[in-house]
Amino acid sequence: MTSRHAPALAGAGALVLVASFVGLGLWQLQRRAWKHALIAQVEARVHAAPAPVPGRAEWPQISAVRDGYRRVLVEGRMLRDRETLVRATTVLGSGYWVITPMQTADGTILVNRGFVPPERRDASTRGGEGGNGPVRIVGLLRLSEPGGGFLRANDPAQDRWYSRDVAAIAARRGIADAAPFFVDAEVATGPENQPVGGLTVIRFVDNHLIYALTWFGLALLSAWAGLTVLRRGRAEDATNPE
Repeated sequence: MTSRHAPALAGAGALVLVASFVGLGLWQLQRRAWKHALIAQVEARVHAAPAPVPGRAEWPQISAVRDGYRRVLVEGRMLRDRETLVRATTVLGSGYWVITPMQTADGTILVNRGFVPPERRDASTRGGEGGNGPVRIVGLLRLSEPGGGFLRANDPAQDRWYSRDVAAIAARRGIADAAPFFVDAEVATGPENQPVGGLTVIRFVDNHLIYALTWFGLALLSAWAGLTVLRRGRAEDATNPE
């Protein structure tokens, strides 16, 4: 390769980079449109009238995109002796989610009854939890959160929980017929407004426009660099003709 060919090759390389960066930017715009459509769907689900919780036949098809944050009604008997506390940080401070299995006609569904501060972690401090009769709870369908929290893994053996891992919690509590999701209760399900329900945070990361602008900016820089190299090459050819 001679020095005369270098500018042309550099220009071709710049063209490849421009095409790649533009493609990535367009992909991010497509992702942004998809994300906004998902957010609109979730908003509609959250404010819809509650529908019966999916039955066992529907459990294998449950997905975050189609079912996440659906407003549902679940009915059954609370298994209060199998309660699980999951560490939580909320607008009310640090404490625990109270996860209680509910025995329904189709199987067992874990219900996040709400938040309690550390001094209310023991059920006896909540003013009584009611009887074992049938109850009806309206809440949001949530998908399992396996593994644990940020830099903190669940430790089932020690009964330390940092995320609502349905399968692991069900196994720890000896529940063989648990649904693959849990339900976030909307309102308090015990006396004295304890636990405190309705604290579900609905948040979607939406940085796609920033990413798209970054890729388009890199495309412009690559185009400018390629044109600069080509112009310099032509100037040198004009100055030093063979």
